[in-house]
Amino acid sequence: MPAIMPIQNSPYAAFAALLTSNGHPVSPAELHGLLLGRSCAGAGFDSESWLLDATDLLDSEPSEQVRQALIGLQEMVKGELSGSEVTIILLLPNDDAPLAERAQALGQWCQGFLGGFGLTARDAALSAEAIEVLQDLAGIAQVQDALEESEDGENDYMEVMEYLRVAPLLLFTECAKPLAAVPKPALH
Repeated sequence: MPAIMPIQNSPYAAFAALLTSNGHPVSPAELHGLLLGRSCAGAGFDSESWLLDATDLLDSEPSEQVRQALIGLQEMVKGELSGSEVTIILLLPNDDAPLAERAQALGQWCQGFLGGFGLTARDAALSAEAIEVLQDLAGIAQVQDALEESEDGENDYMEVMEYLRVAPLLLFTECAKPLAAVPKPALH
């Protein structure tokens, strides 16, 4: 059945299969959201602390294969956030997956992001824009069942996806960027 091939080759499907085969009932979207949420809140890119947070989400110690995949995911995010062209590629199911599955993954991604951001965020006051982004993400995490398999549903999904590729950057710029420039964190 050649129709299955492209889905199997998606990074999302491969990661999902790896997690499932290792007994982790977690979606790659939620893990990617968690990683990005931590990173945007200023967690830095220390792989040990990322693996600890990921292990909490996984509910059990990851195998070496899963550890390597998690470190690879972190390297990818680090590259995206620290490059001159800051772009985020969301780890979500391919566009040929059913909309309901993609919408669910989008919700899981938002939940992961909020969890990661919440774990890491300092007590610093956030700007109104940053608070709005977090509220938007919380809202998106709730709407996963509202998208219907239709052209409108597809358009809504695409709009939300585009928003999620940009919105976290505002949080990253506000919470994590200044620390990158300073070698040692100043007094709080």
